[in-house]
Amino acid sequence: MDWKNFLAPYAQVVEELKVKLKGMRVQFEHESSHSPIEFVTARVKPIFSIKEKMKRKNIHIKDIELELQDIAGVRIVCQFVDDIDDIVSHLKSRNDFEVIEERDYINHKKESGYRSYHLIISYPVDMINGERKIIAEIQIRTLAMNFWATNEHSLNYKYEGKIPERISARLKRAAEAAFKLDEEMSKIKDEIQEAQRIFRTDKINHK
Repeated sequence: MDWKNFLAPYAQVVEELKVKLKGMRVQFEHESSHSPIEFVTARVKPIFSIKEKMKRKNIHIKDIELELQDIAGVRIVCQFVDDIDDIVSHLKSRNDFEVIEERDYINHKKESGYRSYHLIISYPVDMINGERKIIAEIQIRTLAMNFWATNEHSLNYKYEGKIPERISARLKRAAEAAFKLDEEMSKIKDEIQEAQRIFRTDKINHK
């Protein structure tokens, strides 16, 4: 397997999506009083992670393009739960890629407590031999969900996917606390956004 050549189009997808989504954030800031996008991150799955997932899910190497849908991954982080629906709506209306699957882990959380909204997309990449459709994953989540998921991922790595029950139980409680924080912040969303607008205006006026 020539991993460098295989992963090249995935790297291209990641770079193009990152530029486009950061561009969306700038447009939101210019055209409205609130941008639902707080920040965007992206990565190509490391080779060792690809191999580990292939082994864990018993995926043959000839099937990885279809079976491994997160080789190219982009994450959009927002302030409020309500922002997620707004972002999903905008992404589904775009004509530069096709949404082929949706996974709502916000309303249907995973057993671990994980919450996020996933879009699986088919993204056209211009290669020297013509266009090629690459499957990629876009995750949309709040700052609180992202904080929880980042820590859960680290623990999963440490314990090789077998987190001790005592820690797992605390993680589940932390996940509920994070979601409760999101719910409470949503209730004062208008006040927070007004405060942010005042801060931005004062900052501009004092330049």
